[in-house]
Amino acid sequence: MDYELLCTKVLAITRLTGNFIRKEAMSFDAKAIEYKGLNDMVSYVDKTAEKQLVKNLSKLLPDAGFITEEETENILGRSHTWIIDPLDGTTNFIHGIPTYSISIALYEGNQPVIGVVYEINRGEMFYTYKGGPAFLNNKPIRVSQSTQLSQCLLATGFPYYQFDKQPQYIKLFTDIMQQCHGLRRIGSAAVDLAYVACGRFDAYFEYNLNSYDIAAGAYLVQQAGGQVMNFSGGADYIEKREILATNGQVTDVILETIAKYF
Repeated sequence: MDYELLCTKVLAITRLTGNFIRKEAMSFDAKAIEYKGLNDMVSYVDKTAEKQLVKNLSKLLPDAGFITEEETENILGRSHTWIIDPLDGTTNFIHGIPTYSISIALYEGNQPVIGVVYEINRGEMFYTYKGGPAFLNNKPIRVSQSTQLSQCLLATGFPYYQFDKQPQYIKLFTDIMQQCHGLRRIGSAAVDLAYVACGRFDAYFEYNLNSYDIAAGAYLVQQAGGQVMNFSGGADYIEKREILATNGQVTDVILETIAKYF
């Protein structure tokens, strides 16, 4: 299969849905939100965007399955499966904070072969495909080369439900903040990972995430020369629902710090 050509078609579909989301953001009424669970919000924008993506991606690979956040369609394909978050950063979107994205990954079996993260407001399209490098708006990207944690800017996320691990997570924040150049919380895991891939962040860590939050971004980091793992250094970061993505230079020191608390 020509994954480069397929990726090009995915980018066009992604931009189309991104245009819809950008337009809706101009007149969005926060009263239109629904709650799926504690602090877990969704709107007609998420749902409509997902339906658009599923409809158009289905035309590219009719036999492929889907894993989607809003459950438009959830079924594993025989050989290929799309993993989609139509609006990663819904809370930002609802509150008018301009960092949210579309995240699309394609898996062949249990291996990623396409990863796309579209940061809508800046018009930044991050993408990669099997056999190719990672790109930002057609320019190849690589992870940073920082070797000292004191020189690094890190990203994370805050748990908004299932707070049982919050106490040790706060201790981890405190420890990491005293070692690095700074710690950021943007509110979109897909964007955090894309920023690691292009070297804006040197590392990113978070727990309690789903496959659609991180599948595309994690592949971007790997294709850009970085490393992705769970909090113990294992490869099953999706199954464990915890992720550490780094430039590959500061992995050990961050894992050592995480191990104090997890």
